Amino acid sequence: MQIEDLKLILKVADCKSITVAATKLDMRVATASAAIKRVESELGIDLFVRTTRHLRLSAAGERYIPQCEQALLLLDHARQNLKGEHDEIEGELRVALSSDLGRNLVIPWIDELMDQFPNLSVRTHISDSNIDFYRDSVDIALRYGSPTDATMYGFKICQMPRLLCASQEYLVHHARPAHPDDLSQHEGLFYQLQDRINDVWQFTDGSNTYKVKMQGRRAANDGDLVRRWCLAGKGLAVKSALDFADDLLNERVVPVMPDFPHISCELWLICPSRQSITPAVRLLRDVCREKSAYLLNQLVDKGIIDKQSITF
Repeated sequence: MQIEDLKLILKVADCKSITVAATKLDMRVATASAAIKRVESELGIDLFVRTTRHLRLSAAGERYIPQCEQALLLLDHARQNLKGEHDEIEGELRVALSSDLGRNLVIPWIDELMDQFPNLSVRTHISDSNIDFYRDSVDIALRYGSPTDATMYGFKICQMPRLLCASQEYLVHHARPAHPDDLSQHEGLFYQLQDRINDVWQFTDGSNTYKVKMQGRRAANDGDLVRRWCLAGKGLAVKSALDFADDLLNERVVPVMPDFPHISCELWLICPSRQSITPAVRLLRDVCREKSAYLLNQLVDKGIIDKQSITF
């Protein structure tokens, strides 16, 4: 059994056709069919159920394909890890990103890397939901919050404040809140994870903690939509300083209640295993740290956040 045979098996499973897979891999259909028979003979099972019109995975094939894919990824990661830090960056970044941070910041950062390293490719999974590395076929995830699973590996990118923000348009029609008690008169814009709506906001004055149950008519499982609602003057929103950075710097939104900051958050690059940490992943880590520091320091220079509220 050869590595190229296993790559063919994965392509056939993806295309659901030997002919299409062979064409994409630039090989003869007869050669592809022989390779499949070779693998099935070695395993002692049929990976595919074939009819005159269709081809699909057998029950054994459905069990085998995900493990085969992981095995090939481990081999590729092992090969890449043999390269020095200054060798050519190559391979595929399969990365999960939250909607707001991913679309508006990280994807442009990755695009810059791909312009610099032509052998680097990317496959993104944009979602604010919890990530299952194996179900979602990703190798790394950029997420707010440190890893909760002890088996995971992670790099802390930075720590920053969460900010309560509103557009100038909203504040023209609503009195600017000065204390958490004032928030009962305001419309909240909420992020929703599965069935849980994040409508309890927590603030502090350094000595006391205030938990506020907000009222609001808008909730979404997409953080970018929450930000857009805020820009449109639909209410108040709590998001990380990074998510709001460009809007704050260009005065599309303003921070509210600066004397009562929201609890802070951490940004982490999380990997399911040490084998996932390739030179490309390390480069992405370094770029995220550099770009995040630049934006957060701009917010510090403008007096929007305190220097003490950020760490790298």
